[in-house]
Amino acid sequence: MGSSDWLALRTTLELAGVTTLVLVLLGTPLAWWMARTRSRAAVVLEAVVALPLVLPPTVLGFYLLLLLGPQGAIGGTLQSLGLYHLAFTFTGLVIASTLYSLPFMVNPLRDAFAAVGTRMTEAAATLRAGPWDRFVHVVLPLSRRGFLTAVTLTFAHTVGEFGVVLMVGGNIPGETRVLSIAIYDHAESMDYAAAHVLAGSLLAASFLLLLVLYAINRRHAVVRP
Repeated sequence: MGSSDWLALRTTLELAGVTTLVLVLLGTPLAWWMARTRSRAAVVLEAVVALPLVLPPTVLGFYLLLLLGPQGAIGGTLQSLGLYHLAFTFTGLVIASTLYSLPFMVNPLRDAFAAVGTRMTEAAATLRAGPWDRFVHVVLPLSRRGFLTAVTLTFAHTVGEFGVVLMVGGNIPGETRVLSIAIYDHAESMDYAAAHVLAGSLLAASFLLLLVLYAINRRHAVVRP
């Protein structure tokens, strides 16, 4: 790989790492609320969270570009404050990736929290455990497989993003150029050898990541008669 490809690899890993961390912090309370609430608004929220699964990435990227750009509500406000808008920046990529990968974090966590049920937490409450203690010492240990799945899928999905990243971040080496865009550039210039190296590496890494995830989940699965 050339120096530009190594820069793209670094940007990709940074983007995936930051996005996953942000979604753990934001997605955990959101998934917990969705798993526990009986509000009718939860149905609307579930649809919003799942929207990136069916929405073309370029559609989401286009509207985020308008929102974060110099004429958008967020980008324009930042410009009026003497700051730079977020289009074609790494911060803009993180925002776009966070929204696009939201269901890959929230849905596994919601299912894991729902599977815990209320019996264990109610038993802990009878022992005078507060809400935070019940969540940390009861819910989180019982949901560790859900967290592993959510983190793995979110990281892998972010690594493979293309449409949203291209629309919001463009193709700036060392700033917003990620591996998926680098593969596209090599293929477009008919440098198939370089494209093969990057594409094959991503394919192998993604497969191994999923293989390890499913192996761990299967190993720790509770076998019921």
